[in-house]
Parts: sequence; C-alpha cells; structure tokens
Amino acid sequence: MRRLAIPLALTLLLSGMVSHAQADDTTSAPVKRTAQCQGDWLPGTPTADEVMRGEISLVGLPAVKLGKKINWAASPYKNRSWEYVFQSLRWMGTLVVAYENTGEQRFLDRAKEITKDWAEHNRRGARGTQSYVWKDHPVSLRSQPLVCLSMHVKDDWLKQSLADHAKLLSDSRLYKKGHNHGIDQDIALMAIGCRYGRADWSGLASKRLTGTVKLDVDSQGALMEQAPRYAVYVYGRLQVAMTNMRACGRKVPGEIGKRAEALKDFIAHSTQPNGYMVPIGDGSAETEPKMDAGTPKQKVRTYKAGYVYGRTDWGKPDSAYYSIRFGPGMKFHGHEDHLGVTYYAQGRDILVDAGFHSYEKNSYRYWTLSPEAHNVPTVVGQKFRPRTSSKLTKSSYGKDSQSFRLTDKAYGVSRTRSVLVHHGEDVMAVLDTASGGKKIRNLWRFDDSLKLVSNRAGRVVLRDGKFDVTLVQLASCKPVGGQKVRRGGELGWMSPNYLSKEPTNVVVSPAAKSLLTIVVPGTDSPKVSCSGGKVTVNGVTFPSDLF
Repeated sequence: MRRLAIPLALTLLLSGMVSHAQADDTTSAPVKRTAQCQGDWLPGTPTADEVMRGEISLVGLPAVKLGKKINWAASPYKNRSWEYVFQSLRWMGTLVVAYENTGEQRFLDRAKEITKDWAEHNRRGARGTQSYVWKDHPVSLRSQPLVCLSMHVKDDWLKQSLADHAKLLSDSRLYKKGHNHGIDQDIALMAIGCRYGRADWSGLASKRLTGTVKLDVDSQGALMEQAPRYAVYVYGRLQVAMTNMRACGRKVPGEIGKRAEALKDFIAHSTQPNGYMVPIGDGSAETEPKMDAGTPKQKVRTYKAGYVYGRTDWGKPDSAYYSIRFGPGMKFHGHEDHLGVTYYAQGRDILVDAGFHSYEKNSYRYWTLSPEAHNVPTVVGQKFRPRTSSKLTKSSYGKDSQSFRLTDKAYGVSRTRSVLVHHGEDVMAVLDTASGGKKIRNLWRFDDSLKLVSNRAGRVVLRDGKFDVTLVQLASCKPVGGQKVRRGGELGWMSPNYLSKEPTNVVVSPAAKSLLTIVVPGTDSPKVSCSGGKVTVNGVTFPSDLF
C-alpha cells in the first residue's frame, strides 16, 4: 500500500489548518476572529513558529532559511511550484491566523513587516521584480492572505496593494476561463470586492464564475482539465466560492452548486479501491481525496469527457478496478494517454501510468506527457500527431465483464483498441489493430513493486513476494514471442509522487498486424487457449474480438 505523498504542486487541494503557537505565560488581549482569516485556505506547512524563525518549507521540499531580511528573488531549488507558493505569501498568512488565535501581537507585527517589505520590493513592472510574481495564480492565491491581513492592518499601502491585485484580476485578457486558475481568480476578486464594498469587482467575479464552472465541469460532473486529482481541488475551491458569495450577500447560481455536487461522483469513480486516485494526467499515484465523495450507485461509469471507470465493488480494497482514456485532445493537465488503460486487482496496482513528476520544464517532464509513458498502442513507421482526439465507438456492459472499443488517428491511420475486463476470475484482455495493413506495437508499464521472473514464448511473468502476474500475447490466435522488458533506460520509469523517479518494468511487444494482450493477476501459469473465434483464460471464455 502506498503512503500519502507530501503536497504535489502549487494547485493541489489545500487541506488542514496550520498548527499555531500557543500563548505564552503572559496574558494576551483577545482578538476577534474573522471569516477572512479562519478557514482551510492555509497550507499545512510551514507553521507560524517556523515562519517566525525565518524557516519555511514549501511543496514538500526541505526548509529554507529566509532570515530577517528576505530576498524576494530567492529560488533555492529552481522549482516553479516553490517560486509560486513563495510569492503567494500564504505562509505569511499563518502569522495573522496565529495572531487571531493567540492574541500575541508579535505575530501580527512580523506579518505586517513581511508584507510591507514584499510590497516595496515587488512592484509590478519594476526592475528587479520577478515576472512570475504577477502571474495569474500567485496573484489569486496571494489575495487571500492580504485580505486576511487587512482585517487588522488598515494602512494605505496595503489597501493600495489589494487594489492593484483587483485591477489585475479584473483584466479579461489575463482571465483563465474554464480552468481552476479562473476559479481562484474569481474567489480572489470577490474577496477584495466584498472587503472594500466594490460591487463592480464582486459582481464581475460572480458573473464570470458561472461561465468558468460550466466549461471546467461538464454536465456529468467530469473535470475537463484531464487530471482527475484536480477535481478534488476544484470541488474544494467551489465550496469556498459559494460560501464567499453568500457572505457577500450574493445568490449562488444554481448551476454552480449542481456541478459542484456532480463532481463528487466523478471523484468517487476516479478513486481506486485502495483509496488513492487513479494517476491519470498530472496526478500522483499517492493522492488521497480526503473528502467524503459518497458511494455512487453505478460500478461502471463512462464519461463523455474521456474516461471509463469500472470496479467490482465499493468499499472493498481487494476489488478490481480499471480506467480507460479517450476523448478530446490533450490540454491543460492532460497527457498523451488516449486508448491507455490502468488496472488494479486483488488489492494492488498492476498496470500503471508513468504518473506526475513536476511542472519543471525538463526532458523527463515532457517524457511523462508522451505516449511512451502510458499503456498505449503505437503504429509502426507512422509519426505521432499530438493533441488528437479519440472516440469510444462501442461498449458492452455485463455483470461479470465489460467491453469497450476505441479508435483515433493519432498516427495518421486508424488505430483501434478493444478492452475487455472480466471480474471474479480477474482478467484484462486488450486487442490492438491499425488500418491499411500497418503493424502495431504496444507498451505495458507494471507497478514498480513487480519484478521480472521470466520472459519466454510470448509470456512475461512478474512477481512481488508471493504475488504473480502474467502477460500473454497472441497474434491471430497464436502465441507471439519477442517481448522486450525494459527497466529504467528510455522507457522503464514511473513517478509515484512529486519529484520522484523510480525504475519499473515496461513490456514492449513485438510488431504485428494484430495483438491480443491478456493480463492475468494472481498466477504465473494461466491456462490460455484460442480457437474458433473464442479465447479461454482459466475457464473464462470470451470472443477473440472481445465483443
């Protein structure tokens, strides 16, 4: 079972309140707690005491000593997420909350000192101000701690800084419509507008939010950003947005509440039986929703946004689970994973994606986006066409098994994948073909806990302790050998959590005009036969075309 990772990136759902310093022996004057400062907008680290000591740890990276005089151009790890969170000043906000909770003036004094120094050294467009300081997301996230500070500090410089933020947030040219960043922009603009009685700002935020939510969350509740873990973040931010609208005396549009509620079903279906979200797109294999998404009625769900999710049962860690990708071409937080599958069975990950490493602009990050980082078919001799859409053309739902057929022209010719998943006797079968007589090859990335045992005669066996899984490949109903197993090198990697990179086994098939891949968990010697248009695996029989 995987352990929960440290925060993954700038926009991961913020959960849990910071631990605040307790009052010392001196009696502190009571301070009114404000709605603007209390809530779940703060990260879990650093604590107020750590900030007071001048040490901050952000996005799971080791603590950095800032000292009394802060270098606002600091980028100790050359990490984009660290820079964005640093410039968001949420870590400063822990001091204001500590002030409200303890009444200790030292917390507020240091918060004011930090923020005033930031404002003086980070004027927009000024020489020395880093360009990312005034990007849309740092601006959005910084507005919350600044509004919180403004509840106790009435200085003109702070009010002016918030006005500068509101001006930027109001600029339609900088608005990220249909994206979680747009939601954060609306939350921030609403907060500033309500704080200073600017109905033009809060009204604009309210008006924009409905349009953005309808683009970001479809009518089925699927998040359109192509990384399911962001659904958790968006759900949490919509709760904040709706709460703030009511507090501002504005009616919450029904469509926002409706789609926020529908997101819960999508989150539930996107969560594997082990409690971790399926790592599709920019999603870590160690992301837990940490929310009650409820128990949907359906065990199999197809989303037109490009997802098929299926499971044998709810609430049982050893039940089987699978995901299949199709739909619109890659955008936002998506990867080139169309026609790709993941598979979980008998309480463990079997087939996995390479996962999410970071947002750094390096070769490994770009590789994790590529088809080679996913369990997909490739067409031999054809050039890949990025951002190509794919379609689900056929499906069959049975009690013990489901079948799906998908197709696209990501390689210029039609490639078609049919997937059958059988439950009870756990089996996944995948049939890949290409049009025009082209040969096809496929990739199968296994969880890093599984180690290669044998590879012969078209059968690859992997093992972890006493658990085995076998991959069998057939071409025109006959065993086909020549599989290559890569661990490390150019293909054999996965990133189970933020900034990690682990070697894992990837099975590369031979090239053939038709490839039937059968994955059987729990055994090193499955009985497989194929004849007369029928395939039998351990007594389970299904059509060789999987329908």
